[in-house]
Amino acid sequence: MATDDININGKHYSALTAQAVRYFWSTKQRQLSDSSDLSNRGAVVGGKQMDGFIELLKKVAVNAGVPSDSIITDKNYLPGYFRSSKDWDMLIISPSGKLLAAIELKSQVGSYANNFNNRAEEAIGSAVDLWTAFREGQFPCQQAPWVGWLMVVGRDKASERPVRNHEPHFPVRSEFNGTCYLDRYRILCQKLIRERHYTSAALLWTSDAETYGSMTEDISIGRFLSSFSSYLTGMSDEFK
Repeated sequence: MATDDININGKHYSALTAQAVRYFWSTKQRQLSDSSDLSNRGAVVGGKQMDGFIELLKKVAVNAGVPSDSIITDKNYLPGYFRSSKDWDMLIISPSGKLLAAIELKSQVGSYANNFNNRAEEAIGSAVDLWTAFREGQFPCQQAPWVGWLMVVGRDKASERPVRNHEPHFPVRSEFNGTCYLDRYRILCQKLIRERHYTSAALLWTSDAETYGSMTEDISIGRFLSSFSSYLTGMSDEFK
């Protein structure tokens, strides 16, 4: 099972998405094999698992008319407001020095109870820091950039099992009742967009190297890539 055909302006990205998922799993397994501990930590902190998605995003950007030297995937530090800087996963910076796009990619397979809140806090904190810096003039003389968050989550018994709410003093919001971690990631992504913390957010679930998909269309990887491409196409004058 996979996502539907991803076709943006006559360019097909389904094969590259499948390739990114396979790379994710192969890298994760290699990191686990190389790790000296028996926990999932080796794969959690190892990085590089999302490099296939970086290549996918680079392809979308190039096809939208972005020159390769404007696509930054190394030393991606942006100044913040509450902290001095943040290392994003991918930036698009125009030849004139304008920040056009900033993207963060995260993943979680296993250890959901330990890491879900950390992922949520990272996503919210990074966005608030960037937008506050933008408001305070850290990126002068330009319009708001496109900011994206892409999350890959394992689909398994642990992520599909309903999670107990902790309500010793006050009740939680009703939309969290009876939800599993996949549901909670869906809610997080949808609210990140609704509250305009991110221009677009995507949640891709995966069970193995050949099995993946989207929870809902509004936070699908197809919608994410389409939004990214459309924005960059609209900014084509920045690259002339």
